[in-house]
Amino acid sequence: MSEPKVTGFFDEATYTISYVVSDPSTGKCAVVDSLLDFDQASGRTSTQSADMLIAFVRENDLTCEWIIDTHVHADHLTAAPYIKQKLGGRTAIGDQISTVQRVFKAIFNEDQRFHTDGSQFDHLFRDGETYTIGNLQGRAIHTPGHTPACMSHLIGDALFVGDTIFMPDFGTARCDFPGGDAGTLFDSIQKLFALPDETRIFLCHDYKAPGRDEYVWEATIGAEKADNIHVKTGTSCEEFIAMRTARDATLAMPKLILPSVQINMRAGKMPPPEDNGIRYMKVPINAL
Repeated sequence: MSEPKVTGFFDEATYTISYVVSDPSTGKCAVVDSLLDFDQASGRTSTQSADMLIAFVRENDLTCEWIIDTHVHADHLTAAPYIKQKLGGRTAIGDQISTVQRVFKAIFNEDQRFHTDGSQFDHLFRDGETYTIGNLQGRAIHTPGHTPACMSHLIGDALFVGDTIFMPDFGTARCDFPGGDAGTLFDSIQKLFALPDETRIFLCHDYKAPGRDEYVWEATIGAEKADNIHVKTGTSCEEFIAMRTARDATLAMPKLILPSVQINMRAGKMPPPEDNGIRYMKVPINAL
């Protein structure tokens, strides 16, 4: 199996890792889970994180073909439109985005200008769909549970799992967002565990588990199966659901969930301006 070159960019403010995945033989690349900096107190965005990624692509003479979000993130804003403006490429997400859009259109009381068909993105990946990055082959794998639209991407021997699973010492993603389901997440993880043990896994987040001194965001399928504290081989679905349900009940909402979802369900585009020319994000009261 081919091995792409994978370069991660870590944002400590949101514990997010964005990736440039490139084909060494052609210089073609994809960007996975990009990040737009956002200061919640001021409502200001900035592009420092995205500019570092863009500079890397340019300095290495890479050509961007895809700008992929693994799901509608609840903890950071995607920089997909900005990356596309600077580097080209097609924005993409899983085709179940429409499910997420319908839920949050109702929560944020969006008007008829907000469409729930995923048309904000250039491409919607279907489960099992294959695509190319230069000479590399990618495959989209629907892995719902954290959200209904989560899509993992196997590119060569590298698997990008979004929030489906974390480092073995930190476990798995929460399942208490609208449309989330612990049993569904368990099934999705079993689908990933069927891949070869040597498959490299690249995570969207690392929160530095207790006792670990450094942030880490690469593991293997074999390591997850052997050591994941929530879902290693031998863990039953019933055990996982009980653990995940109890744990999720103790978790606060991510601090950027309201701005993140409103932007990310639009493929990174800002809400339309109001009659004074200013764009606004809504804060639904007691809705989440």
